Amino acid sequence: MKPLLLLALLSLPLAGPTRAATVNFVTEEYPPFSYHEGDTLKGTSVEQVQLLMQKADIDMRIELLPWTRAYAAAQATPMTCLFTTAHSPERDKLFKWVEPLLVDDNILVATASSGIGETDLDDTRRYVIGTHRGDYTEKLLKEKDFPRIDVASDFPSTLRKLVNGRIDLMPISEIYFEKLKQDQPLVRVATLSSQSLGIACEKSFPEDIRSRMQQALDALITEGTQRAIFAKYGLHSRH
Repeated sequence: MKPLLLLALLSLPLAGPTRAATVNFVTEEYPPFSYHEGDTLKGTSVEQVQLLMQKADIDMRIELLPWTRAYAAAQATPMTCLFTTAHSPERDKLFKWVEPLLVDDNILVATASSGIGETDLDDTRRYVIGTHRGDYTEKLLKEKDFPRIDVASDFPSTLRKLVNGRIDLMPISEIYFEKLKQDQPLVRVATLSSQSLGIACEKSFPEDIRSRMQQALDALITEGTQRAIFAKYGLHSRH
């Protein structure tokens, strides 16, 4: 071997384990799961994602976007994951999953002043139901033959419509409802669905990274950290 070639080879860095590429997380403004408080990103799902990625030793960043943009990004952009995402049969094969960030019922709620009381799901079809564009409940309401669906741009807009009497009912996480009703005069009307919600990653997402993320989330649940995060926000987790 020529001396110059040998010198060049010796100067190359030794091969070793490489750190995983950065995972880009996208989510929506949906307190108490993900939201801004000033310049700080907070929420039960945000804290779980931050902790599990730290435990898995994987670089990350989180961006808040309108739900439809976030959902599209997670379908089309490599190394991108979306949370907090309901794991429905339709979505199952569209993503790779890390779950659950929570297990919850989705319920229909009304304002206390509306006079609408608890009833069965069939009876609620006579009301105007509000939800936000791209949320899984939009399709779910259509599949369940709700004839009067009002679609807003995001969750806060739907909640404002409900409080202002522009819609009759809206679907909401039961876990969040228990917290929200302390500040908003809302009542439970009917159960719409039950589901696991988690992290949905783009289909080409590396399986080794997904597996490390799942193991880290499993550890947060086993250790009681997930439950503690929910308690910190005044919520109750099923785990």
